Amino acid sequence: MNNTRFATAVHIMTLLAKSPQEWLTSDWIAGSINVNPVIIRKEISVLREAGLIISRQGKEGGTQLSKNAETITISEIYRAVKNTEVLGKKNQNPNPACGVGKEINNHLNTLFAETDQLVVNFLGDKSLQEFTDQFE
Repeated sequence: MNNTRFATAVHIMTLLAKSPQEWLTSDWIAGSINVNPVIIRKEISVLREAGLIISRQGKEGGTQLSKNAETITISEIYRAVKNTEVLGKKNQNPNPACGVGKEINNHLNTLFAETDQLVVNFLGDKSLQEFTDQFE
C-alpha cells in the first residue's frame, strides 16, 4: 500500500494547528510537504467537507482550522480521508464454485471492519494538539 492521504492530511492539520491565527496557502503547505499544490488543494477540500478546516479565497486567502486543535481528534482526520481498507482490497472475482471463494469476501468484510474499528479506537483519544505538541 502506498497511500499517503492520511499522512498528508495530518501534516496539513499539524501545520494549521501550529499557526492558528494565520491563513496558510496551499502553495505554502505544499512546500512543507514537498508535493504539488494540487494534491494539497484536493485534501483541503476533503478536510473542509468534513468540517475540520475553513478556507477563504483571494489575495488574503488560505486555510485555517475550523475549531481548536484540542477538540479535533486524529481519528476524525483518519475518517475524513480514509478511502481504502487498512488491510487493502478484497479479491474482486473469487470463484463461487470454491468453498472458500464463495464466502471469502463476507469473512474479509468482517475482518476489515474489525481492523478499521481498532485503528479508529487507537487514534480516537489523541487530539491534534497532542500530536502537534511534539513539534517545537
